[in-house]
Amino acid sequence: MSEITIEALMEAGVAFGHNKTKKHPKMSDYVEKTQNDLNFINLERTKEKLEKALKVVEEIAEKGGNIVFVATKPTAQAIVEKYAKEADMPYIINKWVAGTLTNFETIYMLIKKMLTMEAEQLNGEWNKYTKKEMVTLEKELQRLNKMVGGLRSLDKIPNALYIVDLIKEKTAVKEAKKRGVTTIGLADTNTNPESITYHIPANDDGIKSIDFITKLMVEAIKNGRAIRLAHRATAEGQAQDSAPRQGSGQAPRQGSGQEKKDETKTESTK
Repeated sequence: MSEITIEALMEAGVAFGHNKTKKHPKMSDYVEKTQNDLNFINLERTKEKLEKALKVVEEIAEKGGNIVFVATKPTAQAIVEKYAKEADMPYIINKWVAGTLTNFETIYMLIKKMLTMEAEQLNGEWNKYTKKEMVTLEKELQRLNKMVGGLRSLDKIPNALYIVDLIKEKTAVKEAKKRGVTTIGLADTNTNPESITYHIPANDDGIKSIDFITKLMVEAIKNGRAIRLAHRATAEGQAQDSAPRQGSGQAPRQGSGQEKKDETKTESTK
């Protein structure tokens, strides 16, 4: 994993918070200074919390878990979609559908419906419908894709959410808390860091800041999966070593066909 330095955090603009009038009281411990009415985040604390969060992400990936990337505000959508796809993780960038976690059974039915419609369209099964009916089906598929397209690989409640904006995604935060889902996210100076499981004091508006931290999340996921594969390879190797080797514990080898012929010939001459 890339080394996290204060210089790199500074360059990515992670330290820039909101106007001092918008500061949440529980973010006071993470504000280093106020300059020109702007709060600046203590990057030493950011580094500490970020490393802790990345360790959690790595452990989830090592266990084969899923992390849903959530970012519905325009400045973060493209970044989060790109990195979620790179990490092969589910994501939500259009709108958090109410009940995504608290009523996952219904969401899963929508995912299955979308996948079925995509398969039918690809297989040419829509050709039996009229042009008007096909337009209706296409609109429905587009609607489903917008709602749950990023969750197509999800078949159960995720292990965690990675959230870019805690205020924008307050419904996601509440649902995760109700379902006991781990939450990891950026906590800007205007948010309550205690609303999620693992907070990272950081600028949640700057593109460079969002990109920097989300990229590290992906690296942690890849590291976790690499560890998982290494453990699996080791376990398989140990299983092969402990398995009986070919020929061990078997009865003595019988004579060759030529030896049997010679024995038969000898008996016939007696």
